[in-house]
Amino acid sequence: MSAVLDAVGRRRSHSKVTTDAPSHEELLPLVAAAARVADHCGLRPWRLIEVRGEKRRELGDAFVAASGVTGEGAARLSVKPLRAELLIALIISRRASEKVADWEQDAVAAGVGHTLSLLLSDTGWGIMWRTGPLARTEPVRRVHRLTDSEEILGWLYVGGVPADARPGVRAAIEPGDYLTEL
Repeated sequence: MSAVLDAVGRRRSHSKVTTDAPSHEELLPLVAAAARVADHCGLRPWRLIEVRGEKRRELGDAFVAASGVTGEGAARLSVKPLRAELLIALIISRRASEKVADWEQDAVAAGVGHTLSLLLSDTGWGIMWRTGPLARTEPVRRVHRLTDSEEILGWLYVGGVPADARPGVRAAIEPGDYLTEL
């Protein structure tokens, strides 16, 4: 089996991670590699935002503001971004193009996010791609300082793999059910 096929086969989501996280410098070569996804016209219709430290609390406050919940519900929601020391916001950053439709640009941004998650996993980090109904609300947009042409795809929650983490179990597919001929 190729190294890439093996790495993809080992990928799993880690809903719980340790407080370890890759540094900005450690992320740079992974981002450079993730940027190699197929990208019609080379528009690079995406960007990534590192969310660390107190900025995670600001994001939690934005979740609460966007949700309108109060009390105990607000307290639970406000700490969600604290589940990992590093969150990487995956941003669709659409470019004006007569050749490349918005859906295709969205696919490129999702490809970068997934490729980055594979690379992080292969280098030993625990990853969970999280999203939800609050991702595209105005308070959350403001925290990320998005432009009018940008939307959040979600966040990669990144941290160390806990010592007691068990291998993920995912039901195998029958590939022929998904790969057909015309």
